[in-house]
Amino acid sequence: MNERDFSQISPVFFLQTFIMELMHACEQEGGGYCESLIERIAKSAGQYFEQTYRDEYGKQHELDRESYIDLILGLKNRIGGNFSLASVENSTITVVNSRCPFGDGVTNFPELCRMTSSVFGGIAARNFGYAKVEIKKSIARQDGGCEVCIHTDCGAAEDKPGLEYRRRDQPDVKAEMLALHSLIEERMRNVWWSKPKQHAVKPAPVIIAKSPAMQKVLQHVEVVAPTRATVLISGETGVGKELIARAVHAMSDRGHRPFVAINCGTIPENLIESALFGHERGAFTGAVEVHQGFFERAEGGTLFLDEVDTLSPAAQTGLLRVLQEGEMERVGGKHTLSVDVRIIAASNRQLEQHVEQGLFRQDLFYRLNVVRLWIPPLAQRPEDLPHLVQLILKRLNDKYGKNVETVSREVMGQIRAYHWPGNVRELENTLERSVLFCKGNELVNLELDRKNQPDAVTDWNAFKQRTLGEAEQTFLIQALQTHKGDIKQVAAAMALTLRAVYGKLKKYQLDARKYRA
Repeated sequence: MNERDFSQISPVFFLQTFIMELMHACEQEGGGYCESLIERIAKSAGQYFEQTYRDEYGKQHELDRESYIDLILGLKNRIGGNFSLASVENSTITVVNSRCPFGDGVTNFPELCRMTSSVFGGIAARNFGYAKVEIKKSIARQDGGCEVCIHTDCGAAEDKPGLEYRRRDQPDVKAEMLALHSLIEERMRNVWWSKPKQHAVKPAPVIIAKSPAMQKVLQHVEVVAPTRATVLISGETGVGKELIARAVHAMSDRGHRPFVAINCGTIPENLIESALFGHERGAFTGAVEVHQGFFERAEGGTLFLDEVDTLSPAAQTGLLRVLQEGEMERVGGKHTLSVDVRIIAASNRQLEQHVEQGLFRQDLFYRLNVVRLWIPPLAQRPEDLPHLVQLILKRLNDKYGKNVETVSREVMGQIRAYHWPGNVRELENTLERSVLFCKGNELVNLELDRKNQPDAVTDWNAFKQRTLGEAEQTFLIQALQTHKGDIKQVAAAMALTLRAVYGKLKKYQLDARKYRA
């Protein structure tokens, strides 16, 4: 408001400001309040706009494609947009836009794109029976413009992302998705609370799935969970792979049996076999009694192996035997034990690359990769952000006795603009750090880790060299860890000479001796 003369305030600016503040107020309510309000407004408004168009042009029957295009373009352009038709191909209508009717402030509330989606989709569904609205580009996401595709053929749109709309005589896909989400969360809560003293440790897990990408993950969970199929979950660090593993377990017929989660990367290589398969008394120095491993503790239930790519060759062999034969032996044991455990594995790296480099057994990879679930990074789930923020604030209030109910518009803008390389885990840590120093009931300062924010790319060559250097350093460290500091093996893995490897160790200030322990 301070950047504009009071005398220049127009009806359009008034409505833009009103809508933005309404969105911010809704955002603070948490849950699905903001989305449901947008849907309700858009649904009612879309029907009104369509009827107004029909009355003016004497349209009595279902609108044809040309009339539909005329309606949606005219509607948006008369309220300040700059929409135009890009193409009409088969069952897809594509429109583009270079100016948002909501103004520049829309970047703080990309949910408003849902209003466009609901108006376009609702009108199309009433006249064509079905519509899926795919927002390929958006000014709200700072793409420089909007590109919206309206798909009107259900079969052709099956693999397309976006929100679906149907006539009242068609199944309500949105309601089905909400029911599935509720069912998964109920099952997860039941599993969680059935464990003794579990509630005293931390709150029950909750999945936030407002984004189409996460909703697709839940649909896959529904299909996969009731089967005995082994599942491989991939995704960046901090996206919530264990959460999805718990959902698969809860939705399966093993939900009443144990769910055991271990991080393979945190267990020393010389102990991993004993940890997984157990050991007999006297198997090695210090083994003074029989020890049951994770497989035995998870009997009849689910074993979640996070960072499965870090398993030693011997542990990989043992895991392969369990998957193939359903059998194992404790370390130092002479008796074969039958195992009934469902395996869910996870990795934040591409296991295919580990297989190509000889670091991971190919036959084990195929056994694990029966069903692949990919969890999208937080940067690809903007619709989930406000709901995650509200959930995290509630948990932090309970943990620290705080009463931080909301975040300011500026803080939410920072949250939306940041790329979150650490995903949900980083968001949790950032909010926790900020809430600790918050004195009121509104969070007005966000303690972001500035060193993780990408600098503006002004010199392509410098950016390319820096990126390649970071990738090279990361791979070199991984190779040193894998080969326990053996320079010859590191050189072979990187297809370099010994001299070149020593040069890179000096360049990145790495000491191979530290990896030989």
